[in-house]
This record gives sequence, C-alpha cells and structure tokens, in this order.
Amino acid sequence: MRKWGQHFLTDEKIARREVEYAEITESDTVLEIGPGKGILTKMLARRARKVIAIEIDKNLVRYLSKILPENVEIIHADVMDIDLKKIEFNKVVSNLPFEISSPITFKLLETNFSKAVIIYQKEFARRIVAKPGSKDYSRLSVVMYYRAVSRILEIVPKSAFRPMPKVDGAIVEIIPRKSPPFFVRDENFFYEFLSKAFSNRRKTLGKIVKNYYGVEIDERFCKKRIEELKPEEIGELCNQILEKV
Repeated sequence: MRKWGQHFLTDEKIARREVEYAEITESDTVLEIGPGKGILTKMLARRARKVIAIEIDKNLVRYLSKILPENVEIIHADVMDIDLKKIEFNKVVSNLPFEISSPITFKLLETNFSKAVIIYQKEFARRIVAKPGSKDYSRLSVVMYYRAVSRILEIVPKSAFRPMPKVDGAIVEIIPRKSPPFFVRDENFFYEFLSKAFSNRRKTLGKIVKNYYGVEIDERFCKKRIEELKPEEIGELCNQILEKV
C-alpha cells in the first residue's frame, strides 16, 4: 500500500472494461491519477491521442518511464498539490487511492472534462449515487447530483487489487452537467450548509437553521431532517435562509 492507500488494479479484464466504458478515441487526452504499474495506462495509450499520468511514487515514475510509449506524459507529483485547471484533458480514467477519493473528486469537478470513469471503494461509490432517505445519502450525494450525472457501472471484487483491500471497489461513470439542475443563490453558502446539516443529520432542520443562522424556516422543512430532502429542496431551503439572514 502506498502513501495514499492505493491498491493496484491487477485484473486486466476489468481494466479493459474500464477503458471501454470511457469510449476513448484518437482525439482524447486522458488524465490518469495514480497509474501504479501502468496496467490502465498502457491500454489508454493505445487508444488516446495522449495520456497524462500523475504519480507520487518516484520509483514507480522511474519504472513507468521505461515501459510506457511516447504519448504518455508522466508527472511526478502529489495530485493534491497540482492545479488541475492548468492541465488540458477531456476525459479521466483512474483507479483512485481510496483514502483521498473525496478531495480528488471535488478537485476534478472544478475542471472541464466531458467524462470520467473511475474506480472507487464500493461504499464511496454508493454515497455518490445515493438517493434521499437512504443511509448512504450524504453531502457527497447532493454535491455530485448538483454537479454531474453519475452511475455505478459494475462492482469490482477486492481480489482484483494488490495489495487486496478489505472491501470491494466499483467502477463509476461521471458526466459533468452543462448547468446545475436547480438554482441556488450562493454556491458557497449551499456547500457550507450541506456540511453543517449532514454533520447534524439526526437533528431537525428547524433546530439546525436556528442554531447556525438564527432564523425560522418554512413549516414544511422545519421538522424534517436533511436526509429526507431531495437536492432540489435543499437548494430551495438555502435560498430561503439567505433571504432571511
């Protein structure tokens, strides 16, 4: 296991399907985070115009530079220290380090790509696509719904990785929305409210809003918990709070 808890994908059939899901063409520039020993990278390089692989491990960078073709650019860096907006790519195909899936995903959503096919820990993948009322419904679920259309394509057994993790993985497709599906007056406030509300998910929204913002909210939201609201309703509630504070 490496610094960020990455588990290398070793099953070539699964890697091949991940590449197929991404529908790579000769005009694509693909970003891969954590190429590891290059199983995905080599497959991507055969189809894409260019592959940009970000790898933190200097020994792996040395190894990859010897085995990968010329259309692969290897960046030796911690992805969390890189400004991805300065890198030109239109697709993302990765087996992400499980421990930093959330910050990397949010970072990717700030960039301009057309499609991502990513392997996550299965539990994390379920949170991405979770619906209101489910135990997996979270801040992540709402933000992902607001920013993209996501779906789980297949479950990846833990036996497909080395070292073998304790849980299965999942291949997830993420397609960014051209525009959000509902209106919020202030996105920063929306994200801030999501953090506060989901960290107090057993409290009613009336109490949460009163405690943090000192205002009363509409009766239809007052006695509900955040996990009961659809993303659109959360956006509506945020707009209502902003009108009163």
